[in-house]
Amino acid sequence: MPPIDELLKAGDYPAAINELRNGRITTLPNSEQYAAQYDPAKHDINDPRKRPDKLVVIDKDSEEYGQVKNINVNAELTTEQGFRIEPVARIALALQKLIVKRAVAFTFGNPPAYDADPQGDEEKAVFAALKRVFHEVKERTLNRRVARSIFNSTEVAEYWYPVETEETHDLYGFPTKTKFRVALFSPAFGDKLYPYFDDNRDLIAFSREFTKKADDLTTRTYFETYTKDAHYIWTAEGPTGTEAKNWELVEGYPKQLTIGKIPIVYGSQPAVEWEDVQSLIDRLEKLLSNFADTNDYHASPKIFVEGKILGFARKGEAGAIIEGEEGAKATYLSWAQAPESVRLEIDTLLRMIYTITQTPDISFDSVKGIGAISGVALQLLFMDAHLKVQDKMEVFDDYLTRRANIVLAYLGAANVKNKAAARRLIVSPRITPYIIEDEQAKINILQGANGGKPIASQKTTIRRLGWAEDPDAEQAEIQTEEDRANAWTEGEPTL
Repeated sequence: MPPIDELLKAGDYPAAINELRNGRITTLPNSEQYAAQYDPAKHDINDPRKRPDKLVVIDKDSEEYGQVKNINVNAELTTEQGFRIEPVARIALALQKLIVKRAVAFTFGNPPAYDADPQGDEEKAVFAALKRVFHEVKERTLNRRVARSIFNSTEVAEYWYPVETEETHDLYGFPTKTKFRVALFSPAFGDKLYPYFDDNRDLIAFSREFTKKADDLTTRTYFETYTKDAHYIWTAEGPTGTEAKNWELVEGYPKQLTIGKIPIVYGSQPAVEWEDVQSLIDRLEKLLSNFADTNDYHASPKIFVEGKILGFARKGEAGAIIEGEEGAKATYLSWAQAPESVRLEIDTLLRMIYTITQTPDISFDSVKGIGAISGVALQLLFMDAHLKVQDKMEVFDDYLTRRANIVLAYLGAANVKNKAAARRLIVSPRITPYIIEDEQAKINILQGANGGKPIASQKTTIRRLGWAEDPDAEQAEIQTEEDRANAWTEGEPTL
């Protein structure tokens, strides 16, 4: 018997909680750091301690800049100097969000399909009920939320549970008062997740630690654990709950679970999506901010003068003339090479960020000159993003398979008549990376394989187009127009 089962059965809850915490095989994600990197407002470039504003020396009696903070920098000076704080440029880029958005879109832009080979009416009914459950919980949106949490927090868990309704319904193909719901647990929501694996890497317990305000506005920490048999919740006063002696079992728990499985789907990856390019993003933000500061000082033309100037034109005066003594010179300062080196580094950093994270640059400026390209060219253009999705299959194949198995177990428990069919049915998820379809190229390929003959009826084409409310009536109207165009009458010639 695993140690955690022995501790739970013995009622040694403080020791059980410590064992569940220590049973995590990887370190907890640094959710605060990831949240700060994900939110542009919290980037280092916006931190005054890491990028301080500048102190500019001014005339202490000057009113040009409004209120001036006077600082005596040298007590020996007879004249006190004034300083003002000059804000520096702070350009934060939401590249981390962009990387995550593109990864989510390519992974779950198309809803995953579930392949199965149901045998007999019972298995077909169970498979149809599974699809209905996924429809009811809006699985397409759920998948995107799951992927976003894994990509920006490294892990996520979803908890499936039944809810009793007042009236009997047949949403799942059999009469029942049960509906199935799902909740997400994520470090992005303030949850600490503790999966507990045995020596065979099988999940034998799952725990979540979180805090919330009690009715008396005091903060309490909760620690809940799911096993295949029961659901436990303990609580302790305070924001952390690290003192084992403070833990107490919540009234009404443990609650028994009836499906024989842990009702948790857990997924994780080693690092956030932008882990390998975080330093490049920091450098890019610093570079752009410094360049913005430089533009503030040097973007306007400046005149370098040698000698004494006797007169200078007023602002906006046409045909302006600068008058100087004999031998005086006035020339514009030019800055030819520095901007080009900055532009090269900016372009290189952006290219490396996109390349390393396998994120396609599909901004308007990047694709506006491409024009119409074939379906094969589209696949080559997004090959790197699709290869990234294939890598993510290591996470989501297991994740979606376990989700289907948990729901099948719930369906079998809710309808005993189909319980055996729910156990027999094997469901395999299939993820198709998102890509813009080249319909014309696909039709040409299929027509060529079909000997140049049509691959769809006229009615099917009208229905797929979606323009006509009644495809049958539209087809009849098209046929009438064709008959009228092909009709001819024979009569006497006229002069």
